[in-house]
Amino acid sequence: MPATANRPSLTEGPIARALLLFSLPILGANVLQSLNASVNMVWIGHYLGEAALTASANANLVLFLLLGLVFGISMANTLLVGQSVGAKNIDQAKRVVGTSVGFFIVLSVLVAALGFVFTPQILAAMHTPADAQPFAIAYLRIIFLALPSMYFYSFLMMTLRGAGDSHTPFLFMLLSVGLDIGLNPLLIFGIDPFPKMGIAGSATATLIAQSIALLALVAHLYRRKHFLCLHRGELHYLKPDFAIVRALVVKGLPMGLQMVVISSSALVMISLVNAYGSQTTAAYGAALQLWTYIQMPSLAIGAAVSSMAAQNVGAQRWDRISRITVAGLGYNLLLTGTLVAIVYLFNRGALSIFLPGDGVAIAIAQHLNAIVVWSFLFFGLSFVLFGVVRSTGAVMPPLVILFILLWCVRVPFAWMLQARFGADAVW
Repeated sequence: MPATANRPSLTEGPIARALLLFSLPILGANVLQSLNASVNMVWIGHYLGEAALTASANANLVLFLLLGLVFGISMANTLLVGQSVGAKNIDQAKRVVGTSVGFFIVLSVLVAALGFVFTPQILAAMHTPADAQPFAIAYLRIIFLALPSMYFYSFLMMTLRGAGDSHTPFLFMLLSVGLDIGLNPLLIFGIDPFPKMGIAGSATATLIAQSIALLALVAHLYRRKHFLCLHRGELHYLKPDFAIVRALVVKGLPMGLQMVVISSSALVMISLVNAYGSQTTAAYGAALQLWTYIQMPSLAIGAAVSSMAAQNVGAQRWDRISRITVAGLGYNLLLTGTLVAIVYLFNRGALSIFLPGDGVAIAIAQHLNAIVVWSFLFFGLSFVLFGVVRSTGAVMPPLVILFILLWCVRVPFAWMLQARFGADAVW
């Protein structure tokens, strides 16, 4: 089929090499995303103060929850596209893409409108410290305006990965992050000809960068005649295919609920942290930034394993799936273990990137890092196994496991032992 002649295949060739080459651009994109968030926090933490940093930490957790709402449908779309491409059924892959497009447009506009209106109530429910609330409201409302671009951009990137292409998403992530980093100081400090917007300038930079990158990615795909692009004669694919809608919901809802379980429990945890004041919350926010780097190999390899396994499920290459799993676990132990060791060796130096070196917050952050960081080895192994299980269509076991761990173990443990251990119960 000509349209597919040049498309990448994950169902043939050496598994370890293919997995590594597919993972590296995903890892690069994750590094860029985290670098972007970290640079933003450097500007906010060092120049706008700890209250602004606390506001950013609270607002970013809300954003994580909102992105989690569509993560499941994105992942279901990725797996269905991957299985269709693996089976060489490009017509079905286009039907999946067309049905998913409508969902993301409607949902993103609805969530953005509701979130913009109810921003103060959301932050109040999180017990955001009073000194941080004005900063958080200004920041989060603009993030809600950026949400439709974020949703659709994320959807396109995950669709491309499901089709076996992790290189293009990386290139456009490079564009988005470059714009965001470049615009941050201009809009925060009002460097001519830009207005001085304070913390709202950081969110506005994200809005502009995401919108430009999304438009550029769509234009690129059509210019290159990507085999999943919908053309004039194929606009009927946008009409909902209810069999696909059902598959997206049945598979996507449990995966989306995984992210909701993770992010909602994180919101409860930060509400516990907020009770200890802005300095402790700032320490936690800085540690969260550092943890994103530690998790990046796990997230990249887990995503690559899931896409690769999905294509092999579609191609009925069951013999390759266990070998994909073993390769993913091995890469995770090597890469995540290396990052954990580096953080323990350079704990204070790493945290000083995000926090003033002479403040109280950095000592708190060092302490909580010493307690938490080693556990990310187990996170990485779990993420790979969850990815393989999901790729075969079994989406409930990871959801059940995560719910038990985060809501039946972590939150009650932290809440009940605070009286005895203080903030250490949270860490």
